[in-house]
Amino acid sequence: MKLHLPPRVSPKQFQTAMTAFAGVVGREWVMDSDADRDAYSDTYAPGSTEEWPASAAVAPASVEEVRAIVRLANEHKTPLWPVARGKNLGYGTAAPRLPGTVVLDLGRMNKVLELDSKLAYCVVEPGVGFFDLYEHIQRQKAPLWMSVPGNAWGSVLGNALEHGIGYTSYGLHARNLCGIEAVLPDGDLVRTGMGAMSNNPAWHLFPMSYGPTFDLAFTQSNLGVVTKAGIWLQPAPESSLEIVWDIPKVEDIGWVVDTIAPLKISGLIDQNVFIPSWLGKMVLKGQRQDFWDKPSAIPEWRVEELLREHKLGYWQVALRLYGEESVVKAKAEVVKAAMKRNLAAAPEEHWWHPGDYIHGVDTTMGIPSAVPLQMSDWIGGRGAHMGFSPVVPATGKHVLDQMARSRKIIADFDVDFYASFTIGGRFANNVNMLMYDRDNAAEVAKMRKLFDALIVETAKAGYAEYRTHLGWMDPVMETFDFNNHALRRFGEKVKNALDPNGIIAPGKQGIWPAAYAEARGRSNKA
Repeated sequence: MKLHLPPRVSPKQFQTAMTAFAGVVGREWVMDSDADRDAYSDTYAPGSTEEWPASAAVAPASVEEVRAIVRLANEHKTPLWPVARGKNLGYGTAAPRLPGTVVLDLGRMNKVLELDSKLAYCVVEPGVGFFDLYEHIQRQKAPLWMSVPGNAWGSVLGNALEHGIGYTSYGLHARNLCGIEAVLPDGDLVRTGMGAMSNNPAWHLFPMSYGPTFDLAFTQSNLGVVTKAGIWLQPAPESSLEIVWDIPKVEDIGWVVDTIAPLKISGLIDQNVFIPSWLGKMVLKGQRQDFWDKPSAIPEWRVEELLREHKLGYWQVALRLYGEESVVKAKAEVVKAAMKRNLAAAPEEHWWHPGDYIHGVDTTMGIPSAVPLQMSDWIGGRGAHMGFSPVVPATGKHVLDQMARSRKIIADFDVDFYASFTIGGRFANNVNMLMYDRDNAAEVAKMRKLFDALIVETAKAGYAEYRTHLGWMDPVMETFDFNNHALRRFGEKVKNALDPNGIIAPGKQGIWPAAYAEARGRSNKA
C-alpha cells in the first residue's frame, strides 16, 4: 500500500516522527514500508483497503514506551490508532478511521500479570489473546472459566473494550472490566477505581470508585490507551447441562424471546443465550455453491428443502445451565416446562462434569474457537463479512418487528438473510451477517448500499447499533440524535479538553477532535 500521510504532516515531518518513535521502541518496531501498511489494512474491507489506510505502525513493549510514543505523537502532530491485536474482523481489523494515522500496535504487551483463583479474576495486558489466557489458566490448573466470543483469536482486553459479547454467565465482557490503567492523550498515566490509591488490593475487585467511575469511559473510546485491566472470570462449575431445541419456523423467534428473557431477567438462566438461524449451521457444512449455485438470494422454498435435508430448525436454542447438579436439574425442569408451552418436541440434553471429555470447542464452556471464520468461505473468492447489529428490547414484539424490517431490506437487495439473536436479559442483540466476495466489485457496492439502508431504516424505528465497522462510525453516531446530538457534543467536549491535538484515535465511534473535525463523514476512497 502506498504511503498516505496524516493531515497537515509533510513527508519530512513524518520521517522525523518515525525516527523519534524508533528512538523509543527500536527501528525494527517501527513498521513503515508498503508491506507493513498492507499488514495493518482492513483485510475484510468492503472496498479498497486504501479507503482507511495507515501510514505506519509502531509497537511499544511497555507502558513507559506507550507514554513516550504518545508524548512524541503530540510533539509531531502525528495521530495514533491503538489496537490490541488488530483482529477486529468485520469492524475494520487494525485499520484506522482517519487516513494516514499511525497504528499503535499493543500486541507486544502480552503478559498475564495476575491470575487469582480464589477471587476469580485476572489482570492482562492488551496483547493477551483468548487462546493465550485459556492456555495460561490450564497451565496453572486454575478452577476458572473464561468468557469467549465466537471468534477468539483476538484480544481479551480489546474485545471487552469494544463491547464484545460471549456466551457464558460472564458474556457482557465490558461489564467484567474492573480496574483499568490507561495512558492519557498527553502521556499522563491514570488508574481507575481503587487503583487510584497506590497498592490497593481491591483494585480489580470493587467495580466503582471514590467519585466518578471512569472504567467504561475507556471502552469504544479515544480518551486514552488502555495498557492493563482486571477481568473477572467465572468460577468453574461443579456441573453443567446443555439443553438444545431446534425451533421450526422463522416467526417462532417471538415466543422464544418471550419465554427465555423473563427467565434470564429472574436469574434462573444466567447465560447469555445465543440463538443462530439455520444459516449459521450451514456455513459449517460447505460453501454456498454446494447448496444454491445462483447469484440470487436463496429462495424460501430452497431454505425449506435444506432444513428438511439437514434436519435443522430455522433457529436453534442451545441453552447452558451451570452449578450444583441438583440445582441445575431443578432449573432445567423449569426451563423445559416453559419451552414446552410452545414446542412439544423434547430437547437434547448434554451433561458435563469436571473431568469429562469435551468434544471439540464450546464457547458456552469458555473454550476459545476460530471456527466461525468459516462463514467467510461461504460466498467463495476472497470471502469477508460485516455485521449489522442493532439492540432491541427483549420482547417478542420488538424482536419480530426488527427482524421483519431487516429481513425485508435484505431481501430487497437480493441477499441471503443470515440473522442471530443474543438474549442478554432485558435486551436482545440482533446480528445480521452480510457476507461477500471482496473481489466482486458489484457485490461490494451492493453490500455498502444495503448497510446504509439498514442503518437509516432501523434508526427510523428507534433502534441503533452497539458497534459497527469503522467506515460507518459517523453514520451510526449520527443516529444518536437526542437534543441535537448531545451525546456526541459531550464526547467531543471531553475529547478536546483531554486531547487538544486530537492524537488518540480521531474519529473513533464518530467522536472527532477539533483538530480533525473537517474529516467527519469523509472517507479516502481510492
